[in-house]
Amino acid sequence: MPVARSVEDRVCTLVLDRPSLLNAFDDDLGFALLEEVTRAAEDDSVRCIVITGAGRAFSSGEDLGALAGGYEEGRVPDLGDTLTRRYNPLIRAVRAAPKPVVAAVNGVAAGAGASLALACDFRLASEHAKLVFAFVKVGLVPDSGAVWFLERMIGQGRALELVTSGRVVGAQEAVELGLFTEVVGAADFAQRWRDVARELASGPTRAFALTKALVQASSSRNLDDQLDAEVDAQAAAGRTADHLEGVQAFLGKRAAKFEGR
Repeated sequence: MPVARSVEDRVCTLVLDRPSLLNAFDDDLGFALLEEVTRAAEDDSVRCIVITGAGRAFSSGEDLGALAGGYEEGRVPDLGDTLTRRYNPLIRAVRAAPKPVVAAVNGVAAGAGASLALACDFRLASEHAKLVFAFVKVGLVPDSGAVWFLERMIGQGRALELVTSGRVVGAQEAVELGLFTEVVGAADFAQRWRDVARELASGPTRAFALTKALVQASSSRNLDDQLDAEVDAQAAAGRTADHLEGVQAFLGKRAAKFEGR
């Protein structure tokens, strides 16, 4: 299987597992990851999703090597169809997941691999991680939401510089720009992302989902619409068992034990 799946402590870990090809995407990997993200999003026993890569890369993006024969013969694949069928549904599934999604960026994240990392809610990175928006290097435009995420995170000017240069953004620069949530030494990286995932998985999952939706929609709303959306979200959160537990724990001066409902 191109995606290895494991569940422990309410955390579903999805490992892109084509290490010899730097976890480059083909149909098998793309559709397998979409299926697993959707499965984890719908599973009430899963309260956090982690996406990471096997070997030394997160993902190098599209597997152009698999398309080499056609290019050598002068044929060009329908890349728009690839986006419509494979990448765009994956990005939408990550964004819509009603629980935290963590990208554990263990190495290079290039092209659509970088877009996938940005689509996640949190990006914990090894000191060896790097982002490369390499589309321009092969005469293409950024896809899988890269520009949408970058513009919102770092502004138009910096976004345009990164995608038109296609240069390597190292882990330290990425965290300074706000593209990575945290950078961790390689020796401590695996333990750190597991600790963060377990902490997220022990939180009030429904409140996380409602908050995620508010954050994602806020940039397209005016203030009045956002305030109205907060009314609905807060009313829903207030009806959860986790809210009752949180208040009772606060009044009892003890740690809350959230159940994700």
